[in-house]
Amino acid sequence: MCLVKKIVVIGPESTGKSTLCESLALHYRTRWVPEYAREYLLAHGTNYSFEDLLVIAREQVAAEDRIATETENHPKGVMPLFIDTDLYVMKVWCEYVFGKCHSWIIDQIALRRYDLYLLCRTDLPWTKDELREYPDLATREKLFHMYRDILVNQSTPWQEIGGIEKARLDSAITATDSLLG
Repeated sequence: MCLVKKIVVIGPESTGKSTLCESLALHYRTRWVPEYAREYLLAHGTNYSFEDLLVIAREQVAAEDRIATETENHPKGVMPLFIDTDLYVMKVWCEYVFGKCHSWIIDQIALRRYDLYLLCRTDLPWTKDELREYPDLATREKLFHMYRDILVNQSTPWQEIGGIEKARLDSAITATDSLLG
C-alpha cells in the first residue's frame, strides 16, 4: 500500500486545469480525478440550480475518494493524485452565482485534507466551449483573486501556476517535486 499525496488544481474556468492534471498524471505515471461538473452539465444542461451544485459537489468528493482508495493499492511508496477541482471551487461557484453556499460544502472543506494546491493563473487565452460562462478577463481575474484569497487563508501549501504549455507544466512539476521530496 502506498501513501497518496493529494494535489488539487484549482482556478477559474479555461485556465488549463484539466489539461494540467492529465499531463501531471502522465508525467508521474499516476491517476487524476476529473472535474465531475463537466460530466453533470453535459448530461443535464447548463441551466443549473443551487441544488444542482450540491449534487455536483457530492459526486466530486465521491469520485475523489474512490480514486484515492484505488491509488492507495499501488505498490509504489508515495504516489501523487491530481485532483481537478475541489470543494473550494464549489464554494466559489455557489457564492459567485447564488450568493450563498451549502453548509455541507463548508463542513466538508473543514474535514478534508490535501497536500498541495496548484492555483492556475488566467494567463491562458479563454477557450470557448459549451459549458464555459465567463469569457471576459475581468471576471476570470475576479474569480482568480477569490481562489487566491481562500488559499492565503488556509494552511495547506500552494503555488501559483502560470505560463503556457511546457512552462506551465514545468512549474507544476517543480511544485510537485518539492512536495514529494
